[in-house]
Amino acid sequence: MSMGRDGACGSLTLELVVLTPVVALFLLVALAFGRYALASEQVVAGARAAADAVAVAGSAGEAQQVAVAAAMPVLASLHSCVAPIVTVDSNSVVPGGEVRVSVTCHVDLSDLLVPGFPGSATVQAVQVAVIDPYRTIAS
Repeated sequence: MSMGRDGACGSLTLELVVLTPVVALFLLVALAFGRYALASEQVVAGARAAADAVAVAGSAGEAQQVAVAAAMPVLASLHSCVAPIVTVDSNSVVPGGEVRVSVTCHVDLSDLLVPGFPGSATVQAVQVAVIDPYRTIAS
């Protein structure tokens, strides 16, 4: 049996066997955090789009429908959000008021199989838009 110059026969194989799971776990954790960050950006953008749409909506009655219609294309664009929920505080939909829109979704992490990570995480964002004080809003 021949040995290398420094007498470390098989040390590269041992290092590969020990480091491969560590590198794989690091990559899975990075993927999980990236998926969460992407979903967080989507939720903020969806809430902003919904709040802006409600601020120019024609009536308080259609505020929820307008918010959902504005937020869903943003939330569906990258498929990070699972089961998004859009909620509008319609009590403040009056001229000069502030409309608050909350968007919540779940980020699915169960397919990553990272030890110690939950199967999903919840991301929520609340955005506020000011309604023009000189416009009229139907009931």
